[in-house]
Amino acid sequence: MAKGLYHYLREIWKRPDTSYDSPQWHRLIEWRKEGAIVRVEKPLRPDRARALGYKAKQGFIIVRARVRKGGRRKERPNKGRKPSKMGVKKITPKKSIQRIAEERAARKYPNMEVLNSYWVGEDGKYHYYEVILVDRTHPAIINDKDINWICNEKGRVFRGKTSAGKKGRGLRNKGKGAEKVRPSVRANEGKTK
Repeated sequence: MAKGLYHYLREIWKRPDTSYDSPQWHRLIEWRKEGAIVRVEKPLRPDRARALGYKAKQGFIIVRARVRKGGRRKERPNKGRKPSKMGVKKITPKKSIQRIAEERAARKYPNMEVLNSYWVGEDGKYHYYEVILVDRTHPAIINDKDINWICNEKGRVFRGKTSAGKKGRGLRNKGKGAEKVRPSVRANEGKTK
C-alpha cells in the first residue's frame, strides 16, 4: 500500500538529523538568537500539528516557545546555613518543561487558549516546543463544530487540561495503582506523585 507524505514526515521526526550543516542545525542557531516566545507562520511539523487538532484557518496560530533545560533554577540564599540545607541543588518542579512552555505561550497571548503542543528541537541549553493556540472569540472557531468546544474553556492550560498537563497529573493511568490520581493530586494530598 502506498504511504502518504505525513507518514514519511513522522518517520523523519522520530530521528531528526542534527548533524553539522543540516537544516535542523541551522534552525537551532537562528532560534537561539530569537526571543523566548515567537509566533511562526506555519507549523514545522504539519503532521503532528494536524494530529493534535490544528487547522490552517483563521483563529488558529502557532507559537514557538523556548524553555531552559534541566531542573529549577533557584537562587542561592545570602544568609548563613549548611550548604545541604540551602535548597538550591536537586530542586525539580512538579511541572514538565512542555507544560511550562505552554503556560508561557498562554500568558503572552491572553486572548487565546492553548490547544496542544509538540517538541520541535533542543540544543545544549534549551528545549523548543510549538504551541497551538486558538482564539475562542473568532467567528470561524465558534462556527466550527470540531473545535467550538474550546469556546467554553478558559485558562485550560493553567488547570492541566492539555495533553501534557494530563500526563503530568497522572491521568494517563487507570485502574490498579491509580487510586490516588482522581479526582486530583491536591484532593489526595499529593500522594499521587
